Amino acid sequence: MSDVVRETMEYDVVIVGAGPAGLSAAIRLKQLDPDLDVVVLEKGSEVGAHILSGAVLDPCGLDKLIPDWKAKGAPLNVPVKDDNFYMLGEAGEIRIPNFPMPPLMNNHGNYIVSMGNVCRWMAQQAEELGVEIFPGMACSELVYEGDRIKGVVAGVFGLEADGSLGPNSEPGMELHGKYVFLSEGVRGSLAKEVIAKYNLSDGHEPQKFGLGMKEIWEIDPEKHREGSVTHTMGWPLNSNAGGGSFIYHLENNQVYVGFVVHLNYKNPHLYPYMEFQRFKHHPMVAELLKGGKRVAYGARAISEGGYQSMPKMVAPGVAMLGCSVGMVNVPRIKGNHNAMLSGMAAAEAAHEAIKAGRAGDELSAYEAEVRAGAIGKDLKKVRNVKPMWSKWGLLPSLVLGGLDMWTNTLGFSLFGTMKHGKNDADSTEPAAAHKEIDYPKPDGTLSFDRLTNVSFSMTNHEESQPAHLKLKDASIPVGVNLVKYAGPSARYCPAGVYEFVEKDGEQQFVINFQNCVHCKTCDIKDPSQNINWTTPQGGDGPNYPNM
Repeated sequence: MSDVVRETMEYDVVIVGAGPAGLSAAIRLKQLDPDLDVVVLEKGSEVGAHILSGAVLDPCGLDKLIPDWKAKGAPLNVPVKDDNFYMLGEAGEIRIPNFPMPPLMNNHGNYIVSMGNVCRWMAQQAEELGVEIFPGMACSELVYEGDRIKGVVAGVFGLEADGSLGPNSEPGMELHGKYVFLSEGVRGSLAKEVIAKYNLSDGHEPQKFGLGMKEIWEIDPEKHREGSVTHTMGWPLNSNAGGGSFIYHLENNQVYVGFVVHLNYKNPHLYPYMEFQRFKHHPMVAELLKGGKRVAYGARAISEGGYQSMPKMVAPGVAMLGCSVGMVNVPRIKGNHNAMLSGMAAAEAAHEAIKAGRAGDELSAYEAEVRAGAIGKDLKKVRNVKPMWSKWGLLPSLVLGGLDMWTNTLGFSLFGTMKHGKNDADSTEPAAAHKEIDYPKPDGTLSFDRLTNVSFSMTNHEESQPAHLKLKDASIPVGVNLVKYAGPSARYCPAGVYEFVEKDGEQQFVINFQNCVHCKTCDIKDPSQNINWTTPQGGDGPNYPNM
């Protein structure tokens, strides 16, 4: 739709995504110069609607951005009181002592939070400074001027079934800026385009990902331990995949129960969602949840490649922030602090550039700060944990990864910088090379079927719009993926979007895009890389409460 004539609005900086990175950038820009025109565009129905994170928040980013956050009522209400690590077997568990762990693994001074609520509060702070924030405005296209990116198209509504504009369509508008910041989170559709167009991954390891699934439970007050943090590894994944769980006790007798599966698993029969549901039947977890009720569900991909997988972060006119480039510290399971720091670094670089009369060039000062500053130092210390786990498995990586984190804390590494190798799609092996996995049927009390759980994400999509999940070749799902890989999309999606149905004696591939919780797993894990996740119209998708 590049030939469509649209209204335009001019800003100094256009920010895509009202997550911790985008909002930090907006706030910092206005702190530096109140006269800058800054806009934040958010595809969710409200700020926070699409935010899903663990989350135990390291407040170092917030301390730097808004030092008096406590006095201003930031929703950081539950300090971490105790840390617990367990190795699970099917019927029992072994507590891993805390004392051998590197200091960076200590959660002292951190907070159990809803990042959705933190972002809602940050949006209020931004608006008080004069930032314009428009929720329900999905950014569907980049606007180019020669080789530079000068803006985005946002607010396209009511497309015809074939994707064209019809008599009742809203063509959206172009928002132009001296600089555009992409803070879409993991595997953002615009960031993906920028990385490919400008070859920003050249010379870097492929990005790696995990799938994080999360439920909020209200539990028996007698079992609730506000401020308690628990992480587990081992069962039920064992050697089938890397990953583990988190259980965080927040306020109001609520508990975050989450499960992460690394997406470089080989066996296409693996069913990440059912691994999560099975996990809750472990005696330790089942006893905690007994008598409680699940009140919310969601899922999101997590960037796990770390230091060596971050692509070049800038191109003419554009900078990518936070998880758009992958800034998660994998062993700490934390990325929000780095997202905030990246937003501030981008804001400071853009402010200096605009003050000097520049526009549309590469903000190289931003990238230099990320790689050499606090973010790079945080990620460099843990850069080998993920490739060790992928290469040698759980137990060796626990020992060697712990050793490597200790030595990196002291300023050196015995392993240098390890490589990741294949991307997650290429890691998938043919189904014939693996055994099917028998998963128990959900009991409706501790474990639930996917579609029931998706209803607890409050997901909604206008059904008359074109599917936002695009197939590059419609013949591949049945002709290749079903035959060679046993149709893994029917399992790797945590929302039941994809299914194979038989009609008139033939298998057909069905996309139930209405169920999509915007996790991006299909875009990452599809072994043929045949699915392209694009934005639906603004306001659609999940409506997470306090995830």
